[in-house]
Formats: sequence, structure tokens, C-alpha cells
Amino acid sequence: MPTLLVLAAFALLIAMVWLVPRVGARIARRRLPAHPSTPPAGFVDDDAPAEIALDEAPAFPLRPNLDVSNGLPLLDWQALGEWASSLNDPGLQRQAMALGKRAWLLHLRDALGPHFHLYESERAWVLSSLEHVVAAATAAYVETARKRIQRVLAGIASFEADDRSILLVVDDEDTYYGYVSGYYPEQGEFALSGGMFIDAGCPHFLAKRADLAAIEPVIAHEMTHSALSHLDLPRWLDEGLAVNTERRLTGPGAAQHTPQELRRKHLAFWDEATIQAFWSGESFFRTDDGNLLSYELARIMVEQLAKDWGLFARFATDARHEDGGADAANEVFGADLGVLACALLEREPDPRWSPAPDRWFDAGAATA
Repeated sequence: MPTLLVLAAFALLIAMVWLVPRVGARIARRRLPAHPSTPPAGFVDDDAPAEIALDEAPAFPLRPNLDVSNGLPLLDWQALGEWASSLNDPGLQRQAMALGKRAWLLHLRDALGPHFHLYESERAWVLSSLEHVVAAATAAYVETARKRIQRVLAGIASFEADDRSILLVVDDEDTYYGYVSGYYPEQGEFALSGGMFIDAGCPHFLAKRADLAAIEPVIAHEMTHSALSHLDLPRWLDEGLAVNTERRLTGPGAAQHTPQELRRKHLAFWDEATIQAFWSGESFFRTDDGNLLSYELARIMVEQLAKDWGLFARFATDARHEDGGADAANEVFGADLGVLACALLEREPDPRWSPAPDRWFDAGAATA
């Protein structure tokens, strides 16, 4: 009976953390030991392994397959995949990949410092320096978000049933952007962001430490990208879906500008060159107002197109990033995306606004 009471109290604390973030976290800090001698259930206390072994296959060595970027380890996912593929049983192959991900997270935990810990639940890994109760609540939210995203995006969102979602929460902007540059070294300067879905090698998502109310929309947004990563979506469609799903799950958040201010900015910014950067995805990497306006235009476009969800699900399934979704829009909606963009931005139809992949190299220059 005492054990049941403890579990019930712990469950209540997790609920409080998410229902009333700041109050719940304060209660949790008072009721739970800050640094227990033994980590609570779910926290991985294992040492980072030198190798992983499964069945009778030769062991996979970790250190020769770990590269270090800005002091943080990056695993050679191709090498891990080849090792996993050498196992004959598909179930063993999935288990091998899970062991590799877990081993990499343990090495990453050690590189980030002694205050970081890895929490493991049935459907999530959370690597962070968050207090134990907060890390557990965050993993619970990740699992809940997976279910809600699949309901909201019925027919297009998909998570591997036996695969855990990975969330890395870092403490500061230097670590955040240093980590990202290890995966995208050619990108150079990044627009400011609170989170990112990284689909290179091992799909996972990244957030900066903040209070739970701030992390929640980041998780919803980045997990949407994860759920859509099996599709070949143009960036504008991928981001528009992520922003709208985030708003459905967590609310619209505080507005930076009034609707009137945004309208003026949109009308002044978009032309036949910048709209091509929108279709190609380049405008989403701008570090000026073009970044905000790209996300806003993507949100509005998806909101309008998704009014008939059955048709929209067909469009999203068929859309291809190579042409910005142009062929799928013509096939499913019988509509030209450029004409829709012109209508939303209060312009007469202009053929130069339609996605034109042959012009995208020049459009990229407009984002500098």
C-alpha cells in the first residue's frame, strides 16, 4: 500500500507540472529529493559502452565510429545501419539500431556534463539536465503528443510503433547552435529558433532548456516534423503543417505583430523572386523578417488548403519537394499554387509566382 501511495503522489506531481507548470515544478522540488543517491526508475545509470553486441554477430565498436563536433559525439549512422543489416532477423535489426541509439545518447550525456541524465520510457528518450520529475513529465508529454499528432494529422502522420522518440534539451544557445552545426556545417548562420527536428542519420529533435510552457510547443512542432519525415514534403508544406499542429495542440502563443502589421510586412516582402525562395524552402533559413513571413505564409496556405481534409491528405501524400508541390496541387485541387499565393497576398494572378524549380538557384541568392 505505501508503494501505491508513492506512485499515486508521483503521478499527481507529473500532472501538476503540466497543468500548472511553474506551480507544479515548485511543488515537485519541495516534495522530491533534488539529487537522490539512486536515480528514480526510468533514469539510465549505465556507463557509456565501448561496444554493443547482439546475437552471434561481431560486436559494433562505438569509439571508432564516433566523430566529435564542437566537443559532442556524432555517431556514424551508416556504419551502425550496415552492422544492424548483417543480422538476419528483422526484429534483431531493429533491436540493434535501438541499442546503437541508446549507446550514442549515453556518450552524448557524458560529453554534455555530469548534470545531464538520460530518461527512458516506453516511447521516448529524454536527454537533459532537467530535474528528475520534470524530465519524467517531459517524456510523458512526448508520448501523449505522439498520439495527438496522429489523430490531428490522420492519414499522413506516422511514428514507428516500436521506436522511441528522442528529445535532447540543451542548456544554452551556444550548445544548441554548436550541436546543430555538426549536422549542417554548410548552413553557416542560422535563424533564431527554440527547437529543431534533425533528420540526419538518426531522427531526433532538439530544444533549448526553458520552463515547461515554453518547451511544450517546441515538442509539438518538432514531433510533427518527425511524424511527417516519411513523406517527401516541400519545406513550406512541412512547416505549415508543423505550425498549425503546434497551434492545435498548444494554442497560438503570444503574437509578435498585430494582423495589420503582418499584412503590411507580407505585402511589402513577397514578389516573384522571394516567392520562388519560399517554394524552394530557402526563405525559411533567412535571418531577417523573411523567416517569420515564410512560416506565416506556410501556416496560412496549409490552413486554406486543409479545409477539405480528405483532399488535403491526398495532396500531402503526393506532394514532392522537387517541384514545391506544384504537380500534386494541380492533380488533387486542380489549382496552381502561384495563383493561390497571389490571392492570399492580394495580387492579380502572375505566372512568375508559380513554383519554377529551374529558377530556384537564383532564388536562393535573394535570401542572403
